[in-house]
Amino acid sequence: MADEDESEGMRIFMAAAEDAGERADRFLAARFDGTSRSRIKSLIEGGAVSVDGATLSDPAFRVKAGQTFAILVPEPVAAQPEAQDIALSVVYEDEEVIVVDKPAGMVVHPAPGNPDGTLVNALLAHCGPSLKGIGGERRPGIVHRIDKDTSGLLVAAKSEAALAGLQRQFADHSAARAYFAVVWGQPSPAADSIEGPIGRHPVDRQRMAIVQRGGRAALTRYRTIRRVGSRATLLECRLATGRTHQIRVHLSSRGHPLVGDQVYGRTRSGRQATNDRVAQAALDGFARQALHAALLGFSHPITGMWLEFESALPQDIGTLLARLELI
Repeated sequence: MADEDESEGMRIFMAAAEDAGERADRFLAARFDGTSRSRIKSLIEGGAVSVDGATLSDPAFRVKAGQTFAILVPEPVAAQPEAQDIALSVVYEDEEVIVVDKPAGMVVHPAPGNPDGTLVNALLAHCGPSLKGIGGERRPGIVHRIDKDTSGLLVAAKSEAALAGLQRQFADHSAARAYFAVVWGQPSPAADSIEGPIGRHPVDRQRMAIVQRGGRAALTRYRTIRRVGSRATLLECRLATGRTHQIRVHLSSRGHPLVGDQVYGRTRSGRQATNDRVAQAALDGFARQALHAALLGFSHPITGMWLEFESALPQDIGTLLARLELI
């Protein structure tokens, strides 16, 4: 058992007999809800943890029964990314999580080449003080990502406890995700599973591929929603895993790349489409892969209530489908 309370910003824990011999960072992480072991370790190394009144500096310190541990939790500091007032389509928000419908063209997280204008920048401005702090920073917790040129639903955490709960669901694949994908050709069978480990392409390191060695297991299930004209098909794809570019790589491996995919569209059907003036006319003004995160479901990381959200196809994919119907 562990006693906890005390003044604001301070947490007190008393070690019981069964805790004897446990590492201090492991002991404290197990009792300080919503705080990761790595965060506890950084607090210890930063001098924010004491044992029986003496500052603790070693995360591997072995706990003794009856010892009292105090953690002085610092106020979250401002995150490095700049908060930017960028319009967001918020589907759901409470004190712990926020679900947004990301537009195509928006990068999720700042990175070289995209230092700002990202979803994280927008969330920092939108959520403001409601962000409770993750890893000591007042920032949103990104649980999963979708490509810059993929539109649709994405959930972010506003607290460390929510982040941990959502990460568990994405890791054990209990979260539900479905995408609408427009592909060249007509997949056969009309519904199937595509399985193949995904890793870096052995030659082109900017791309992902199904690889023989070093890849991570990946499984995509698809079903045909309808044919689109004579050249394309609208699919629903459900992810059993969440690898980088998974849907794009798996469908391309079957010879049915996403319409508009400039990276994975080098299959026979993709080359035929790009060499066809009529097909190219249908793509006029459509400058991305035709992929939309249409459904997202998860158990609320704090209450346990199942939440599920849907997003209709955006206007640009709707226009694309109307044009493809004519060829």
